[in-house]
Amino acid sequence: MVTISRNITRLSDDDVFLLNEGSHFRLYDRLGAHPMTTPEGETGTYFALFAPAAKFVAVMGAFNDWHRDSHRLHPRGDSGIWEGFIPGVEQGALYKFYLRGPRDEYQVEKADPFAFRCQLSPETASVVWDLDYEWSDSEWMESRASRSGRHAPISIYEVHLGSWMRGDDNTMLSYREIAPKLAEYASKMGFTHVELMPVMEHPFYGSWGYQCTGYFAATSRYGTPQDLMFLIDTLHQHGIGVILDWAPAHFPDDAHGLGYFDGTHLYEHEDPRQGVHPEWGSRIFNYGREEVRSFLFSSAFFWAEKYHADGLRVDAVTSMLYLDYARKDGEWVANEHGGNENLEAISLLRRLNKEMYAHFPGFQTYAEESTSWPMVSRPAYLGGLGFGYKWDMGWMHDTLAYLQQDPIYRKFHHNKITFRPVYAFSENFVLPLSHDEVVHGKGSLLGKMPGNDFERFANVRLLLANQYLQPGKKLLFMGCEFAVPGEWSHEAGLPWDLQERLPHGGVQRWVTDLNRLYRDEAALHASDCESAGFEWVDCLDNENSVVAFLRKPLDGAGAVLAAFNYTPIPRMGYRLGVPFAGYWRETLNSDAAVYGGGGLGNLGGQWTEPAANHHHPYSLTLTLPALSCVIFRHEET
Repeated sequence: MVTISRNITRLSDDDVFLLNEGSHFRLYDRLGAHPMTTPEGETGTYFALFAPAAKFVAVMGAFNDWHRDSHRLHPRGDSGIWEGFIPGVEQGALYKFYLRGPRDEYQVEKADPFAFRCQLSPETASVVWDLDYEWSDSEWMESRASRSGRHAPISIYEVHLGSWMRGDDNTMLSYREIAPKLAEYASKMGFTHVELMPVMEHPFYGSWGYQCTGYFAATSRYGTPQDLMFLIDTLHQHGIGVILDWAPAHFPDDAHGLGYFDGTHLYEHEDPRQGVHPEWGSRIFNYGREEVRSFLFSSAFFWAEKYHADGLRVDAVTSMLYLDYARKDGEWVANEHGGNENLEAISLLRRLNKEMYAHFPGFQTYAEESTSWPMVSRPAYLGGLGFGYKWDMGWMHDTLAYLQQDPIYRKFHHNKITFRPVYAFSENFVLPLSHDEVVHGKGSLLGKMPGNDFERFANVRLLLANQYLQPGKKLLFMGCEFAVPGEWSHEAGLPWDLQERLPHGGVQRWVTDLNRLYRDEAALHASDCESAGFEWVDCLDNENSVVAFLRKPLDGAGAVLAAFNYTPIPRMGYRLGVPFAGYWRETLNSDAAVYGGGGLGNLGGQWTEPAANHHHPYSLTLTLPALSCVIFRHEET
């Protein structure tokens, strides 16, 4: 057995205390593998692992021919941490931890929970790596707070890196190859942010990253940690924020992962009624264990600090909040009050959000939460969960259900497009058209729409107009911006040649112009989370399937009128009341020929008439083209 130094450590007594208290936010600087040079000038790697039930821990790797027993780590008192410095182990070395559990028959080889890099799947070793990188995004980092708040335009482009764009012979592009292409495209399209589906290491590519084993490791499928940093840096230099998808709700049961880590259920609940996810068969974190809290807090801090992430979209929050999520009676354990609320998860989320906002100015958290749980995006001190934003799944379901109806039946479902303002300002909402709506047999957005080809594309433009004109921030999954006809597949890149065909290219131009309008008009973004910025003009005309509303700036001029005709019948001479006299300029019309429409419109705008309508003193007599949205802006006179 090789003697490993006990005297070299990166851990203080405070680190151990904070780990055990559940308040350590930067464990990645203390645990794991860290290349270093000793004061005597000897180079090597310091290893540290939290495995309190283990009776023996050693490091095995290519440097010792994967010998299990030769490089034993030493326990740090009764802290549960094993540590040691191994000379000669340098960056790039492959390694695993070998553990013997509380019972001698338990022997296992585990990947490092704090590894910064992992071996390319299906191999499972960790890789000694440092995170040195020279960032060039200081201008972005200093100004990002003004670009991510409730009054800022936030239009998010959701991307799966492995299938956004492929190279020749369907080969995956690297982070560095994708960087300039994605930055230029997102900028051209007018998106303010890119959301990357999980880039944390995951063994199964088909999980899209939601079955994560490396909570501190960028997936090696697309390159090194520095390559991902380059991608984020490049996006920042183009003025594009980066949101990372993060999955703290569960983890897979792979043998090298976190499950039954040291011969005990260290990270997950022991009781399967609490510790096994009924839908995915994965393990559920024990949010009440302090060391698990430190682990998850540290993971969130890691991506913000080391990778300059501007936000985290927290996946599957609903499954975290409810003890009976996807479970039948008798298959779950009530909390101490007899309820179904997961009190430990609630506590963790509140603390997580509080600390992220306190430590990283301009950072935002986004909750994927699909129920009516109150105050998800309200501060913890008011009783909320503390997220910055919540996905509005209700808007998505209702709007898609409405538009999938044949127009002749839409008048019977009118409430699906008029109900949202009842709750629209109860949270800070993001309106999502995400990857979940174009997989698992759901078809593409275009494929959901009824009618002939002309009508289907017109309906897609209507859907996107509804999203961009409604109060709330925006999220659009890749490919939806040019109406790909088929369901998304992670095994191929997007069909980029479709951009050259008018119906698809027209939708793409429509999204570009909607992004520009959303960004340029304060009425469309500054009041996204304020009820004072929205007013119905007409929400009752179900017979004609027409709705119209005003978006108003919180101060100053520039009100925007949006009118939607959800039928294939043009409405000529349609009168709408408006609050201000003067000229209302037609800024966008989804039926314009450049978008693939029929070219019917209002000749650039209309002057008001002194004829009261819809409780307003003035009115406009408009042409509402078939299956279209027309947008007007009040001009100063």
